[in-house]
Amino acid sequence: MSNMARLKTKFYQQNTFKLAQALLGKYIVRKYNKITLIGKIVETEAYYGPHDLASHASRGRTPKTEIMFKQAGLAYIYLIYGMYYCFNISTEKKDFPAAILIRAVEPIAGINQMIRNRYLKNKKFNPLITTYHLPLTKIANGPGKFCQAFKIDKNLNSENLITSKKLWLAKNSQEKIKSFQIIKTKRIGIDYAGKYKNKPWRFYLKNNTFVSKF
Repeated sequence: MSNMARLKTKFYQQNTFKLAQALLGKYIVRKYNKITLIGKIVETEAYYGPHDLASHASRGRTPKTEIMFKQAGLAYIYLIYGMYYCFNISTEKKDFPAAILIRAVEPIAGINQMIRNRYLKNKKFNPLITTYHLPLTKIANGPGKFCQAFKIDKNLNSENLITSKKLWLAKNSQEKIKSFQIIKTKRIGIDYAGKYKNKPWRFYLKNNTFVSKF
């Protein structure tokens, strides 16, 4: 991946909805135990402002949501169902709460380690076995699966993606996503969000087999 370049501050300072689409086709790089894990972002969801009932920020400014009120480009990581971590990126200007959830990723490099990371959560995991089998499309096709595969947890909460040596985003200058390749639809699992539940704030790459749901 010699053509990859880290994304800088200006990239994260875009409007949330533009950024949620601009993230598609970009790469997540995770340095873990001297291993480099790389995946291409194929699905995102935007959470915008204090009135978005699907957003944590709608409950006010708390120690948990504080990261959403800070500058753009920070990792906002939280636990759901007491089991799975979700990785978000803070957006917009300071004091305006917004973030983008990374819903699905296409594994690119470090795939065997990703699979092992997934199996660590499985009671049948045997550390003496060096190779496990998992369909490539099932490794990171959901926010919880992605975080398991990339060893992303609360230890990385508030990590600065612009300067971090553990977790950052990058682009390949030879790749460009066209607008017709992006599908816009409603977000998943937010039926409680009133008039916000049908907002078309979920974005994914058309016909990509690595997204969580079509």
